[in-house]
Amino acid sequence: MSSIPFSLLPDNAAVDIDGSLLVAGVRIGDLAAEFGTPLFVYDEGHLRSRAQAAVAGFPNGAVYASKAFLCTAMARLVADEGMRIDVATGGELYVALHAGVPADRLVLHGNNKSLSELEMALTSGVGRIAIDSFEELERIEHLVAGGAKPPKVFIRVTPGVEAHTHEFVKTGQDDSKFGFTVSSGAAAAAIERARASRAMELRGIHAHIGSQVFRVDSFAESLEVLAESAAGLDLPEMVIGGGLGVAYVEGERAPSISAWAEVVHAAADRLGITSELWCEPGRSIAASAAITVYTIGTVKRLPGIRTYVAVDGGMSDNPRPVLYGSGYETFLPDRVAEDRTETIRLVGKHCESGDVLVREGAVPTGFAVDDLIATPVTGAYGHSMGSNYNKVLRPAVVFVSDGDARLVVRRERYEDLIATDV
Repeated sequence: MSSIPFSLLPDNAAVDIDGSLLVAGVRIGDLAAEFGTPLFVYDEGHLRSRAQAAVAGFPNGAVYASKAFLCTAMARLVADEGMRIDVATGGELYVALHAGVPADRLVLHGNNKSLSELEMALTSGVGRIAIDSFEELERIEHLVAGGAKPPKVFIRVTPGVEAHTHEFVKTGQDDSKFGFTVSSGAAAAAIERARASRAMELRGIHAHIGSQVFRVDSFAESLEVLAESAAGLDLPEMVIGGGLGVAYVEGERAPSISAWAEVVHAAADRLGITSELWCEPGRSIAASAAITVYTIGTVKRLPGIRTYVAVDGGMSDNPRPVLYGSGYETFLPDRVAEDRTETIRLVGKHCESGDVLVREGAVPTGFAVDDLIATPVTGAYGHSMGSNYNKVLRPAVVFVSDGDARLVVRRERYEDLIATDV
């Protein structure tokens, strides 16, 4: 197999004179030596470029889906580039506010927002709340009756559009835990109730059809349902959600954020939609901006079967292969330009046979224990979905830009593991 495709690496990746990988002018080996492994390395310029593309395509309605990856520095970065931020829990809301993002630039999501989370949102003055259930309508009315300021809201509808993606990340089909189903009449009832309520200001209709979606036409189909649901209401905003896919392995191709925006706006024009369009990209902002760097701890060769390469991380820093069977590539950062001629199975250090990061990886021959090995396209749903399983410490995160690296999330310490014990 050829060397790792640079299309899967961050925008500012390059090969140094000695054949090793540089990201934004910083040698990966130097980062591993300074910050340790496992290590998430983000290309800050790449993140900013994708955020700028989203804002260009949806000037006032580009909302970063923070569940993809959130820390204080990330919240500040996307906010600085003009994006709003989608938060789905009180915890995500807290981090965004802690980062100094104005509350009116936040959109609160979630299919089961607690009364305390809604109270936190109303007290802080979040810009929008995407209402997901009749119970939530009642909770907001209760809070406003108690003196809270009426919020601006979206009604999240389930459009019945089948996104061609993994079963676990589909959200737009009728059989979904999210939103008010259009086909049952629940969406129309929720819209009417919100319009009639003095406890809220209905600003628009929202839909999200799934995650890791490659067919941009699916978003146009969803928009048709939204247009029908909003017909005659003269609502100022309409949200198409997020979920735009990215390429994870060699041979995959994904549409750009700009191409996505073009298709959606063309569909809106065709349908006569005059509402301002909002979008919620997360994966397409963060995923390919980062790589995860590991250190090889053991190599187990089973002749005629396979070669296991075990690293100092695993399903605790990237659970997607275990949850969804997601595919990733492997490469050696110190030999990034070399052909990858040896097949391996990259596994973690957890006490699980299923702790597999890459089932069929490829690396150059001659690798050894203590070498660095990396997986690309790990900037979304790795760190954010990580865990302390087996009490493994969560990795550090660094942002690199113009030859400099800054630590934005420190590596956990053993003391952190008992910080909440009583």
